[in-house]
Amino acid sequence: MLPQLGFVEFLLIAIVALVVVGPRDLPAMLRKAGGWVAKARGMAREFQGAFDDMGREVELEELRQEIEQIKRANPVTAIADDLKRTEDEMRDDAAS
Repeated sequence: MLPQLGFVEFLLIAIVALVVVGPRDLPAMLRKAGGWVAKARGMAREFQGAFDDMGREVELEELRQEIEQIKRANPVTAIADDLKRTEDEMRDDAAS
């Protein structure tokens, strides 16, 4: 877990960076650090997007399986088949 940084901590880091790096090279160093942060955020966004896509694929597969189960266990189809058999039996009985 990342530590929480407040205003005082940022101020201390800025003062140390100003003393260590110097006022002349500080803007270039901050630009470079900003580029690293942007790359890290982009990679994190891509990583999270990949996990979201995998989750959606799993959900879609589960929905497909549920739909197939509903199609197989459709009571209307079973009733229609029973009615068709009864109709065929009645026609056979009437024909004899």
